[in-house]
Amino acid sequence: PAPDFIVYDKDGNEVKLSDYFGKPIVLNFWASYDAPSRMQNASFSQAIRSLSPAQVEMVSVSFDEYSSIFNETIRKDRIATTACFVETQGVESDLYKRYRLQRGFGNYLIDDNGVIIAKNISADELSAYLN
Repeated sequence: PAPDFIVYDKDGNEVKLSDYFGKPIVLNFWASYDAPSRMQNASFSQAIRSLSPAQVEMVSVSFDEYSSIFNETIRKDRIATTACFVETQGVESDLYKRYRLQRGFGNYLIDDNGVIIAKNISADELSAYLN
């Protein structure tokens, strides 16, 4: 099972990963200072835009330590997801440790029951899975 966690939206409301269970989820971890993870985040965002909202949800978590940098990156990269969050404790956060992340970050494909079924997939692999 995917470890559940709590993040906060831009209005300070608590959001849990489990709130999104019920359809496949791409859980993507990234940071603005990490170019490969940032490109992966933008790639997933674009791929998911072409799909039906009922097919998959993208939950995107940045480990930027400053919300202002996170917000500017989201704007520049045109990340179109309502489930995009920032963990301002960065790599010191419990979430980073729980998912055993390292520099370069990563992503998980989670099925509709909350079970991890793949790790570090590409946007093309996601499309193949969903089709």
